[in-house]
Amino acid sequence: MPLYEGLGSGGEKTAVVIDLGEAFTKCGFAGETGPRCIIRSEIRKPGISEPIKVVQYHINTEELYSYLIEFIHMLYFRHLLVNPRDRRVVLIESVLSPSHFRETLTRVLFKYFEVPSVLFAPSHLMSLLTLGINSAMVLDCGYAESLVLPIYEGIPILSCWGALPFGGKAIHKELESQLLEECTANTGTAKDQSLPSVMSSISEEIVEDIKVRICFVSDLQRGLKLQAAKFNLDGTAERPVPPPDVDYPLDGQKILHVKGSIRDSVAELLFEQDNEEKSVASLILDSLVQCPIDTRKQLAENLVIIGGTAMLPGFLHRLMAEIHYLVEKPKYKETLATKIFKVHTPPAKPNCVAWLGGAIFGALQDILGSRSVSKEYYNQTGRIPDWCCLNNPPLEIIFDVSKSGPPMMKRAFSTEK
Repeated sequence: MPLYEGLGSGGEKTAVVIDLGEAFTKCGFAGETGPRCIIRSEIRKPGISEPIKVVQYHINTEELYSYLIEFIHMLYFRHLLVNPRDRRVVLIESVLSPSHFRETLTRVLFKYFEVPSVLFAPSHLMSLLTLGINSAMVLDCGYAESLVLPIYEGIPILSCWGALPFGGKAIHKELESQLLEECTANTGTAKDQSLPSVMSSISEEIVEDIKVRICFVSDLQRGLKLQAAKFNLDGTAERPVPPPDVDYPLDGQKILHVKGSIRDSVAELLFEQDNEEKSVASLILDSLVQCPIDTRKQLAENLVIIGGTAMLPGFLHRLMAEIHYLVEKPKYKETLATKIFKVHTPPAKPNCVAWLGGAIFGALQDILGSRSVSKEYYNQTGRIPDWCCLNNPPLEIIFDVSKSGPPMMKRAFSTEK
């Protein structure tokens, strides 16, 4: 159970904080320093060998509803071991989360689990609570995409966000392709067999484990040489000396021989500029150029990098080197008002920073109650706000019995405990 249970305002039980990501879900209690569990965002159905991902945006609403019920039930009754009716919920969400998914998840929490209230907390904004700053350029390198959002004086500048489909999913796809194309396997009876003859495909869990254990991001000089060798148009570029090969044990007696050239090359797609000269590093600079000129210096000196993909060895060093390299190009040299970039070190691993910010906000019980969407409000309106505003509480319905018309709506602080 949560530490110091019942010591909050009025003896209210601590809130549940859920960061429902596309690959992993972090779940725990407000006021704690880390999530109680980090599990894959998937469920398993009898008779189906492959797990079903919970975060899906292009499936039938009722199908998504059933998946979310099963997954949230597992969170509450297998990992947290608490009654959902007793505790508020802080839900960490992406600013790009579709309304269809938000509304279905809200219906699951209010209608099926009957939680008292839900606070939708933007992940980029929550990250700043861990550092005690109001303005920053936040880059979230997650599973499906890399998303940058500038926040100035606690207000997200939505007109200046940028995103690219480069993240853990893209690295997994590239890594699996190179493994099947270049690597060999030892089955115990035969050595150096081609990998496709041993196994037709590699599960994403194995691909991710290989990425985490043996892959890394090269420094800028080496990275530029790798890119030049990959796109060797004139035939003069030479590839740098690759790192040592690594043997990775598979199921049974199979051993996968991973070439060293794969270890330092799969992460380069994050920094290879496409036809529009877009990369993870250019996302930050392009977003900064769109911001008001008087905010750029403060935003550039407060970079916050979050997301699981940012945990790759060498990622942060390479990102800062890429930024300083690109700043000298004419595209940014003439438009940016600053050349000084500084990055913060949050008090948590990059994949848990947003969750920790939600846990900090959820511990402020008096404020949490006034900023959340209550069960009564949802039952009366059947809707949720399109955008979470932490400065103002959500609308509440006030019934005027003297009139026969529709109920009046006004802003009011919730006093529910």
